[in-house]
Amino acid sequence: MDFKVNKKLRKNMPNVSQEHLSIARDFAKKVYKEFGNFISGLMFFGSSTKAPTKTSDIDVLIILDDVHIELSKEILETYKIIVEKAIINTSPKIHVQSMKLTSFWEYVRAGDPVATNMLRSGIALIDTGFLEPLQHLLDEGRIRPSPESVHTYFRLSHESLSRSKASLLNATIELYWAAINASHSALMSYGITPPAPEFVPQYLREHFLTKKLIKKNDVKTMENIYILAKKVMHREIKEINGNDYEKSKKEVIQFLEKMKKIIEKKI
Repeated sequence: MDFKVNKKLRKNMPNVSQEHLSIARDFAKKVYKEFGNFISGLMFFGSSTKAPTKTSDIDVLIILDDVHIELSKEILETYKIIVEKAIINTSPKIHVQSMKLTSFWEYVRAGDPVATNMLRSGIALIDTGFLEPLQHLLDEGRIRPSPESVHTYFRLSHESLSRSKASLLNATIELYWAAINASHSALMSYGITPPAPEFVPQYLREHFLTKKLIKKNDVKTMENIYILAKKVMHREIKEINGNDYEKSKKEVIQFLEKMKKIIEKKI
């Protein structure tokens, strides 16, 4: 009995950069020639398969078979060297992510956003029989997030929020060092040995304010950022909002301009 068989097509194919797809295929051939069945799958994914531009990276996922093969340290070192050589011989645009088959399956089974996004946008270049079926199952809504993955990602949201708060605290300390280093530089231009940070405001008054090279508010900026940074370092302040940080940043930038003028005038 003869009948027509229509194969399902990936929905994202019309948006794919054909140039990048060709490069990815060339890379896949070189890698597969070296490793063969050591690789369970190789997928082209990322911005080049969705909204490609000339500057887009060529993202490639290589899935290693750790089900049938024991991935020893020596094997992984050899794998790394060969992949790097294949990138050099193909295109510097290629960006490779490697993942064990067992890990990839666990991510997909849990409905992990990273894995599902790869499946949603990806094109299987090497497939031992599971990548395209998983893509179609995802399109049909048959891969769903597990309760564990929901809780995991919600916990990650709090961790990211904590890091964002820590970033502003660290950025405030960097503002402090910017002001200190600029002050030391200006004092050195006048042949003055830089003092310890706590004495910098005093030195600014004695050597620059009295000569009308700076104004009182410049000294106040140095004092304020010193006090603020010390409170952050001693954990007296555990959170800084964006408006306060931007205000301090603006004052320090203006302060650095004053120190720059002093240095340029002297040297």
